[in-house]
Amino acid sequence: MAHDPTLYNPDLAPIPQERRSWGTYNYASLWVAMSVCIPTYMLASGLIAGGMNWWQAVGTILLGNVIVLVPMLLNAHAGAKYGIPFPVFVRASFGVRGANIPAVLRALVACGWFGIQTWIGGQAIYSMLKIFWPGAASVPGCLWICFFSFWALNMAVIWRGIDTIKFLEGIGAPFMLGIGLLLLWWITRRAGGFGPVLSTPSKFQSTGEFMRFFIPSLTGMVGFWATVALNIPDFTRYAKSQKAQALGQALGLPTAMTLYAFIGVAVTSASAVIFGQPIWDPVQLLGRFNYPVVAAIALVALMVATLNTNVAANVVSPSNDFSNLRPSLISFRTGGLITGVVGVCMMPWKLLSDFSAYIFGWLVGYSALLGPVAGVMIADYFVLRRTRLKLDDLYCRQGIYEYDGGVNWRGVTALAAGIAVALLGLVIPPLRFLYDYAWFVGFGVAGGAYLALMQRAPTSVELPEFEGEG
Repeated sequence: MAHDPTLYNPDLAPIPQERRSWGTYNYASLWVAMSVCIPTYMLASGLIAGGMNWWQAVGTILLGNVIVLVPMLLNAHAGAKYGIPFPVFVRASFGVRGANIPAVLRALVACGWFGIQTWIGGQAIYSMLKIFWPGAASVPGCLWICFFSFWALNMAVIWRGIDTIKFLEGIGAPFMLGIGLLLLWWITRRAGGFGPVLSTPSKFQSTGEFMRFFIPSLTGMVGFWATVALNIPDFTRYAKSQKAQALGQALGLPTAMTLYAFIGVAVTSASAVIFGQPIWDPVQLLGRFNYPVVAAIALVALMVATLNTNVAANVVSPSNDFSNLRPSLISFRTGGLITGVVGVCMMPWKLLSDFSAYIFGWLVGYSALLGPVAGVMIADYFVLRRTRLKLDDLYCRQGIYEYDGGVNWRGVTALAAGIAVALLGLVIPPLRFLYDYAWFVGFGVAGGAYLALMQRAPTSVELPEFEGEG
């Protein structure tokens, strides 16, 4: 069956086995590089600023990442087996045209993240510039010049393609971890060692008070990587084997996130000892240091880390997603440029106004959109299809994924139900727990609704016998 040009271009095509070169190290280093970034640091520092002690904060982050690793590995399977990206994979459950709905949802969240990371990178450049040229603070629009300079750097990397991303992740991961550990050693020495840093008690006076903060915080931790848990096939399509991608991710994600979260916890706690209050933004913290060389090295490291994470986590996916809207007109590169423009329009400086807006507004809020998408995808691929897809039909009209005019309305209905129930807690105060558990609620409701609806599907959309490629 011929490929439909509205569903196919070289960037969306399956990766042939001979071109799948990513091994265990590549996936482990990918997660190290994506985890070692300022938003990860802010996760931990935000929990400390919110009242947790160091082990409560680190434990919350570790638990959240172990949980999100499960849907991450499940969705990664199709990418490694068939060599397909996320927007093509999701056609199986939502239809060849209906797949644009979850793809655009994922792309818009990624655009928000791109804007956040670019704003942080621009701030790092601005802070470093002020260290060596104090007069920069009086230059009109200097911060915005730094912001758009970092934006242009991101666009240049994505223009060079996926091989440049692979190269950056491979060499950047060990360097950035080393710089993070050096910063930890330096600031804890100034604070008098780990004793004063880690002795700060929790501010919560009762278990109930702690749980009211812990539950939405855990959802935020899961939501942090709920984005990549959907589009992980964009990376695992390059895997040498299922074992390589699964082992690399299992080793890289929880380990790197927990280690860098501990660095964020310790450095934020040290800032409270040194300055009298916890400073959750590392760029602001480094701006207070009176050691220009140390501050400059740390800011360069944070800027490199932000570039690595931004391109890998926040540009690859939406580039594919936007390309999926009109493959004949929008290439991977063009999709990356669209991501850059939309990311600026989402005003990231407001999303980072304080730790509460970042964790409970941004992270928990968008997890209500992405949890239901994951529920439908996993229910469809593992429960209904038992990992068997008909590859050619993912790229053509009138195939088994055509459903009703290219849209599987049962998948769309299940998605809408999951989102609606998760967001119900925002408008009905007694049901606030639904929003606090937004990702989990949306995942369960959407997945269950999808299976129920598909079991009652008429003959025209019944699941046929599937080919067992891969």
